Amino acid sequence: ACSPVLQAARGYARPVTRKRKDIPSHLDDLPPTMLKKDYANLPVMNSVDDVVKRLLSLEMASQKEKLKVKTQQLVEKVRRSPNDNGSFEVQGKLKREGFFAVLTAKIRTLEEHLQRHPKDKKNRRFMLMGLDRRRKMLGYLRRVNYSTFEKTCRELGIQYSPPQPYARRVTKRWLVKKALCIKVFQEKQKLKAAERLKQRREWQARARAARE
Repeated sequence: ACSPVLQAARGYARPVTRKRKDIPSHLDDLPPTMLKKDYANLPVMNSVDDVVKRLLSLEMASQKEKLKVKTQQLVEKVRRSPNDNGSFEVQGKLKREGFFAVLTAKIRTLEEHLQRHPKDKKNRRFMLMGLDRRRKMLGYLRRVNYSTFEKTCRELGIQYSPPQPYARRVTKRWLVKKALCIKVFQEKQKLKAAERLKQRREWQARARAARE
């Protein structure tokens, strides 16, 4: 037995457990009875037991294995043909290891992770890098083939926003610095012009002396 004051102090010092909100995931639409990516196309799966199918299904799979299945679905949406592995919608423009659909799946996974852990600066940087890369790829696809660009954004559920033009805020200090730089450039051009004129006159004098 202890005093009421000590009991109140212990109750006050007890950490408060906050309930985490259920954040919707882009992997929720995957049916749990679907097989994993490595076992989906095996002919042996038609003759195995139901317990084995359940063990190899997405019900017992990790988030990484579910992400593989989701990525495969996104690739199938933008693929032009069953043997298409090199088109721009499936594959990156510059690096062959980066797929367009894979990049979208990674960005959505990082967005969900940052909703649960908003102070994770490392993954936030990775997400911003992925968004910049995807925006550049979408901009290139928009210039080259607009119909394919529209189809890709519609199938993957992407809303493209073009980058904003860079606008510098005009300040008094910036105007003075710009005027100084222009003046220095003009003075340097005058000095170069005088040196060029001097060299030209020397060359003309040498040529005249050589002719004489």
